[in-house]
Amino acid sequence: MGHHLRAANAYLPANLVRAAVLLIALPLVGTAGFMLIEGWSFLDALYMTAITLTTVGFREVHELDDKGRVFTIVLSVGGVGAIFYAFLSLFQFLLEGELGTLLGVQRMKGRIEGLGQHYVLCGFGRVGEEIAREFVSRDIEFVVVENNPEAVERAQRKGYLLLIGDATTDAVLREAGIERAKCLLAASDSDAGNTFIVLTAKALNPALYVVARAAQPESEQRMLHAGADRVFSPYLIAGRQMAISALQPMVVEFIDTIATHHRGASVLAEIEVSDGSGVAGQTIHDLLRGCRTIVVLGLQKGNGELQAGPPGTALLEPGDRVILMGEEQELERIRPAARQTPSP
Repeated sequence: MGHHLRAANAYLPANLVRAAVLLIALPLVGTAGFMLIEGWSFLDALYMTAITLTTVGFREVHELDDKGRVFTIVLSVGGVGAIFYAFLSLFQFLLEGELGTLLGVQRMKGRIEGLGQHYVLCGFGRVGEEIAREFVSRDIEFVVVENNPEAVERAQRKGYLLLIGDATTDAVLREAGIERAKCLLAASDSDAGNTFIVLTAKALNPALYVVARAAQPESEQRMLHAGADRVFSPYLIAGRQMAISALQPMVVEFIDTIATHHRGASVLAEIEVSDGSGVAGQTIHDLLRGCRTIVVLGLQKGNGELQAGPPGTALLEPGDRVILMGEEQELERIRPAARQTPSP
C-alpha cells in the first residue's frame, strides 16, 4: 500500500502548496509588520508574531498603539484561518490519496478477476516490457506480475493491468488468474526466479502453456525439467539474428515483416488440431478450401517433427500444429474449424 501511495501522490495538489506558502509567509509578514509599525527589535517582533499566530494568549511584549492593535487583529485572524486551511488541505490530501489508492486497487482486482484465457507476464524488465508492447499491438489481454518498485512504476505509467507481488508464490499467481490463464511468461531477470515461477505455475495449472526466459545456457534444461514448454535466451536469439542479418539480410527483414501484426495485413498464425475441432482427418487442402491469401509455412506433427512447406495432401491429426500466413480476415474465417492461437 505504501508504494501505491507514493505512485498516486507523486505530486502535491495546489491547495496544499498554497497552505505551505501561507504558513511560511505569515510569520515573515507579522515579524516585518511589528518591526515597521511599532519599531520593535527583530526578536520582540518575532515573539509577538508567534504568540499571535498560535493564539497562546501571553501578554504583549510592549504596549501597542492603535495601528499595532489593528495589525495584531488582522494577523491573528489570518493566522487562525491559515492554520485551519493547512490542516484541511493536508487531511484532504491524505484522505483522497488513500481512498484513491484503495479504489484503484479494487478496480484493478475486479478487471483481473474478469479475465479468462489471458496471458500472465511475470517480470517487467527490458524483455517483459517488449513482450507487453507486442501484446498491446495484438490486442491480447494480459496481466503483469512484478514486485520491483521501479518496474512497477513503469507498468503503472503504461496503464497495464498490474499485480504487485512475488510471482513465485501460489497466492499471487492465483490472484493473477493462473487457473483461467492461457499462457504464462516467466520473463524476470533471474534464472532461479524464473525456474521457481515455472514450478509454481505448473503445480497450480498443469495444462498451462509456459514460456520462460533463460539468461544462462545451463538454465534452459532446469526450466524444461521444471515444466516450461519453451525456453528462450535473449542473448542467443539476438546473436543468431545478427549473424543471419549479416549473411541473409532479406530473410530477416521478411520474417520481421510477417511477424509484425498490422490490421488488414498478412500475419502469422498457428492452428492447433484437436480431437473435437472437426479438422482431424482432413488434409491441409480441405482446411484451406476457399481461402485465397493463406499460405502454409510449416506443419509440426504431434511427435515434434517439423515439416517446412508441407504439401496440400498432408493429413492433419490431433496434436498437429499448422503455421500459416495470410490476411487476418481469412484466418478468422477458419477459426471455428480449429483453435487458433497467435504465433509467439
